[in-house]
Amino acid sequence: MTAQLTKSSAIPSAIEHQRQFFGAGHTKSVEFRLAQLTRLKQAIIDRQADIVAAVKADLGRPEFEAYFEIATISEINLAIKKLKTWTKPKRVKSTLENFPSSAWIQPEPLGVVLIIGPWNYPFQLMMSPLVGAIAAGNCAILKPSEHAPATAKVVSDLIAATYEPGYITVFEGDADTSQQLLAEKFDHIFFTGGTAIGRIVMAAAAKHLTPVTLELGGKSPCIIDADINLDHAARRIAWGKFINAGQTCIAPDYLLIDHTIKEAFLAKLKSAIHHFFGHNPAQSPDFSRIINQRQFDRLTALLNSGTTIVGGETDASTRYIAPTVLDNVTWDSAVMADEIFGPILPALTYETLDQAIAQINGRPKPLALYFFSRDHGKQQQVLTETSSGGVCLNDTVLHIGVNGLPFGGVGQSGMGSYHGKATFDTFSHHKSVLKKTFWFDLDWRYAPYNASKLAQIKKLVVR
Repeated sequence: MTAQLTKSSAIPSAIEHQRQFFGAGHTKSVEFRLAQLTRLKQAIIDRQADIVAAVKADLGRPEFEAYFEIATISEINLAIKKLKTWTKPKRVKSTLENFPSSAWIQPEPLGVVLIIGPWNYPFQLMMSPLVGAIAAGNCAILKPSEHAPATAKVVSDLIAATYEPGYITVFEGDADTSQQLLAEKFDHIFFTGGTAIGRIVMAAAAKHLTPVTLELGGKSPCIIDADINLDHAARRIAWGKFINAGQTCIAPDYLLIDHTIKEAFLAKLKSAIHHFFGHNPAQSPDFSRIINQRQFDRLTALLNSGTTIVGGETDASTRYIAPTVLDNVTWDSAVMADEIFGPILPALTYETLDQAIAQINGRPKPLALYFFSRDHGKQQQVLTETSSGGVCLNDTVLHIGVNGLPFGGVGQSGMGSYHGKATFDTFSHHKSVLKKTFWFDLDWRYAPYNASKLAQIKKLVVR
């Protein structure tokens, strides 16, 4: 393959190269797209060991959790299976005034797209959007996070060995590279990361009227009703919170516990943490580390909130922060100000479910909301009276793995969605088409207008 373009000075020429490739129509056939998806799948399979080693180097991830990065294969498999169906025009019913005619919606690729990835799941969250971009028939430029350099290199090497730069290419680099990319015009920008950078991306895209998909985050609440299985709930919450040391955009950010079971639940949660990682998680091979010193310093400052009932230990030399649960936290505590994005879980209580919902609704809409309860009426109340990107009842995080469920935020937690067909739709324009014939041409719509034509238009409009 042609050497991968990596110099930021090459950005304009790389985009032009891709526009020429796209303009030549190479990406539009379904057969071409299927072939490229198959190549991507094989490239990931062939580099499993490299991917696992890279995320271990960047985040201290255990091998088991590293395989979450390779779960993109399920997205590829679905796209390969369904692509011919997704690309078919969808017929819609035409109208009486257009008789005789036919109408349909025809998906078409957007062109050259930019995908900017995060550092917390640095391989999966680059590859999953790419699957949709390929399936929809686009060319793509990828910008992996500089904060996960080992994985960024794996991404760059994989793409360089698999595709021509005129089709798909990678630009490694820091924030300056991102800024240079954002200064260019793309046909779509897909960004995964924090809200502050999301605003920068959206502002840059607005200069070119470029549509964006923003996968952001927020403080995802976890409401715990009294009517639950304490053991199951504690295990599921501990797992969802502390995988990747809490550096997951949909990790439970804080607990809202029915006051009648607070002590019992926190005891079960503490037991689950010890069962997962032992009494000294620093020695556990199954617990990740914080990505960099900046994030480590930010998180350790939050440990001063409330009372630590489990964890709290840190080691700056390895960027280790123990899985930590904080009690006696208030809504005004520092740990409740912004998304935590680390292994710190504050616990608050509520007297009534109405109060809990009111507290959640008084804050920006979260990316995920979790509710643990056997009560179907309460489940429906939470679904009806709150707004969030997604909801998981009686579990955490796993809704992201259902390819048939579009994944995305609402309000400050993001805009747009992906996964499965939703990714294909995100990177497609759904073009509306009306086709008429020359069989005959009724004159009901043409001037000069008269009383008869006025009566006809009234019947068409007011009915």
